[in-house]
Amino acid sequence: MKPFIISHMMESVDGRIDCAMTEQIEPSNAYYDALDQLDCPTTLEGRVTMQIHFAEPEPFVARDKSPIGKQCFHKASQEQGYAVAIDTMGKLSWPSTIHDGKPLLVVTSEACAKEYLDTLTSQGISWIAVGAERIDLAKAVDILNTEFGVERMAVVGGGHINGAFLDAGLLDEVSVMIGPGIDGRKGMASVFDGIADANRPATLLKLNSLERMGDTVWLRYSFA
Repeated sequence: MKPFIISHMMESVDGRIDCAMTEQIEPSNAYYDALDQLDCPTTLEGRVTMQIHFAEPEPFVARDKSPIGKQCFHKASQEQGYAVAIDTMGKLSWPSTIHDGKPLLVVTSEACAKEYLDTLTSQGISWIAVGAERIDLAKAVDILNTEFGVERMAVVGGGHINGAFLDAGLLDEVSVMIGPGIDGRKGMASVFDGIADANRPATLLKLNSLERMGDTVWLRYSFA
């Protein structure tokens, strides 16, 4: 089993998602108002996004780098929803157990140092270790559903984690808000990014709804 998973992003007209830029072109709460309407108690963010917006500036450095070496998890508490962080090798240090009002839950690979996961446990942070060298997203979301009770989840950043969920076939819906502005800078991440297969066919979508929120347009798609 897996949760119902929605990718929810704010982008510029040219599809870029740099947060400082999107806050310039859409300073209202439209993005969060839409997220509330999606009714996803659990949100998920990639390592880079979490590093920028929440984690400590200095990375975690394990003294003993011995990996956990097996699929396992720790549930600090049973909650209605979580702020899930993807951190393959356990590099992020956390200033709090709460992010955006939700208990933190960290997902790593089995190559992550056991010392890191022990540190999370001592902090009262839930975690999942799954996938030998890379995080197995399919197994991770199965554990989120069966062991943590996650039924609906929004993937809220960034482009590479969106791309990974798309490539793994785990998304049920795409929610895109197009703000009234253009980025245009070279090399900026797009909503879906980082898929290595240059021959991968385009993913076809079906438009389910369109809503104007001021000068921002909110589009919701399912998969064709």
